[in-house]
Amino acid sequence: MLKRPLTILFFRPAHPLTDQQASKNSIAGSAAAVAIAVMCSRVLGLVREQVFAALFGAGYTYDAFVVAFRIPNLLRDLFAEGALSAAFVTVFAAYGSTRTTEETWRLASNVLTFILVLLSGITLCGVFFAGTLVDLLAPDFALVAGKSELTEKLTRIMLPFLVFISLSAVVMGILNTRGRFFVPALASSFFNLGSIIGGTSLALVLPHYGQPAIVGMAIGTLIGGILQLAVQLPALFATGFRYRPVFDLADPGLRRILMLMVPATVGLSATQINIFINTNFAASCVEGSVSWLYYAFRLVQLPIGVFGVALSVAILPILARQAADKNLDQMKETMVSSLSMVFALSVPATAGLILLSQPIIRLIFEHGAFTAADTLATGQTLALYAVGLFAYSANKVLVPAFYALDKTRYPVIASFLAIAINITIISLTIDRFGHLAIALSTSCTMSINFLFLLTVLYRSLHGFSLALLARNLSKIFLATLALVVLLVLALPRAEPWLLGPVPKQLAALSALILPAAVLYALILHRLGLPELLLLSKRILGAFRRR
Repeated sequence: MLKRPLTILFFRPAHPLTDQQASKNSIAGSAAAVAIAVMCSRVLGLVREQVFAALFGAGYTYDAFVVAFRIPNLLRDLFAEGALSAAFVTVFAAYGSTRTTEETWRLASNVLTFILVLLSGITLCGVFFAGTLVDLLAPDFALVAGKSELTEKLTRIMLPFLVFISLSAVVMGILNTRGRFFVPALASSFFNLGSIIGGTSLALVLPHYGQPAIVGMAIGTLIGGILQLAVQLPALFATGFRYRPVFDLADPGLRRILMLMVPATVGLSATQINIFINTNFAASCVEGSVSWLYYAFRLVQLPIGVFGVALSVAILPILARQAADKNLDQMKETMVSSLSMVFALSVPATAGLILLSQPIIRLIFEHGAFTAADTLATGQTLALYAVGLFAYSANKVLVPAFYALDKTRYPVIASFLAIAINITIISLTIDRFGHLAIALSTSCTMSINFLFLLTVLYRSLHGFSLALLARNLSKIFLATLALVVLLVLALPRAEPWLLGPVPKQLAALSALILPAAVLYALILHRLGLPELLLLSKRILGAFRRR
């Protein structure tokens, strides 16, 4: 149970902070900085998707791009950003506490070299077997003339993205462990900038040379990956790191990272199998289904990134230190506080996305080649994805706790359990609901995953304050109910504007979202949720500093 309210951080500044208060302060501050950077990245990501929607709509060309980009993305999630980042941060943080600076930097150089060599080999194999990969991921593309061939071509262009994004993940881990969160989180904004500027420019030029416009967007994706790595290098060098070409497979630090990665990679492979299954099912639905699912999921990733990923990045180094010190009491308080922060942000976002899914899709994407029918299909998909938003965001916070406790087998078990649940739900519903069955299954699977991980973590930590978490949740649900009532009453009045020109749509959505958000915050503040006060103050402070 929390021993003191977090508000003392602000109302009693003269008193020294306890270690746990300082940890919460650090989590909120780091999460605020990361949230701002992630918000910038996600907004630019939406601009990127707007460009795709306007140029290519939802159908033949964009379906091919989504599947082609999914292949390096699957490998990235499997080998790089997920398993590698968590394992590297755990070991690198321990080296920083127990080893010399020279040994710590040598480990970083060795890991960078190893990743470069390993993933370059994987990329070359992927380029050679691109046709086979496309046939496995989307076999029904072969039924449409030229679709498999286009997907294969785009795959070969984008596969090297895996190398740059994986090196970027290692650099991000180094910077996060050194207490630098903003620049690594902002780096993905440069990926989106490279994709938008480089990709769009090439998409306009390449058709004059006999190449499809979508090839330009594929090259732009590669440019973006290079920029995401390059923008972090000045901050990396500022920490004192200097790369040395070390390649030592016997290094105990590297071996420890690989040992931690094995169960995590196995667990992530289950996630990738689920993505593979979903893509396979989507490719068998009506043309455009792959695009509708991708556009909707990209949009729901905005709150996931801001709430879940930001807190996950901030919490991992702190949990690693607390676990190393065998301080379970502090870990318990950290988990309750972090979950409260996640729910305070994700629950109202879920309600808002469900009620406003189609107006949001219409405003963002319904331009150029993206039609009203695409808006309807994508909006329905978004609403179903939003149902699982709270669980998806919370899982991002729960999983680092298992890494810190060196109990990575449980996320692995949860991931494989998810495969069985996912296949069952889709198989039972896809004939009736088409591509919507995939979004529904994703939300159900994430929710069951969350309940499983929460139960196991509760047992692993020998209990934590569920009563406090339940009290916080009841306050969040009451405030969210008020938000829902306001939106339901206001939507009929706003509908003529929501169907009008873009300026009227923007004005109407702003008039709906801003008052609802203010009402939610005021009610929650009145009910008294310390985490909201702490996080809001930290976000405002981070904005002032930036």
